[in-house]
Amino acid sequence: MNEVMKQLQSHTSVRKYTGEQISKETVVELVKTAQMAPSSHFVQAYSVIWVTDEEKKAKLGELSKNEFQFKTAGASFLFCVDFKRLQMAGKKQGVDITVDTAENVLVGTADVAIFAQNFVIAAESLGYGICYIGGARNNPTEISELFGLPEYVYPLFAMTIGTPTKRNETKPRVPVDAVLHENTYNVEKYDALLDEYDRIMEDYYGSRSSNQKMANWTKQMADYLMNQQRPHIKEFLASRGFNWK
Repeated sequence: MNEVMKQLQSHTSVRKYTGEQISKETVVELVKTAQMAPSSHFVQAYSVIWVTDEEKKAKLGELSKNEFQFKTAGASFLFCVDFKRLQMAGKKQGVDITVDTAENVLVGTADVAIFAQNFVIAAESLGYGICYIGGARNNPTEISELFGLPEYVYPLFAMTIGTPTKRNETKPRVPVDAVLHENTYNVEKYDALLDEYDRIMEDYYGSRSSNQKMANWTKQMADYLMNQQRPHIKEFLASRGFNWK
């Protein structure tokens, strides 16, 4: 296992930072590195907003229900799916591009996720910690207004990065055998593997250095997914010009 693999396998989310600010030069280099990520048909359907205005940063924390970590982060960002730039490219060629499709929602979401993960790997290679903040989808309309997002642009998640005050233990993932299938999808193995993973997670939650609790993965997922999450998202995407055609 090489150093890159060791770094990737040691990832943990960080929610408390020292407050040391990250320079513009570093931010630019992180974005340049992120841009080298693969992109479906090279559309590069992403934009990222670096939030340096203190009032906007505080409001983003409030709207995403993650106020605390924004206060100590060295830099804060909003990652967006962006087809506005592609619309402008089409206009330069005298073409009205087709934006309003389910395929474009998937393409844009994948583009942003891959772009952001390159950003994360680069940041962690410099010794920083990060946290993805899906809570930006709690109030996407208000966040879009806060940052002046035009039609065909929508926020996917926020992110904080900075120098961690401490490193948390790595959280165990599902067993490789539960993820890796060979030639044919095998549902039969899940009962035993999920029992194994529940035992692993119970041990992890009960023995970690902070926020100990009695919990396992299948119960957490059942409780989370038994109800629809963020039911406003479909209507919000339609308001941005994406009706899933």
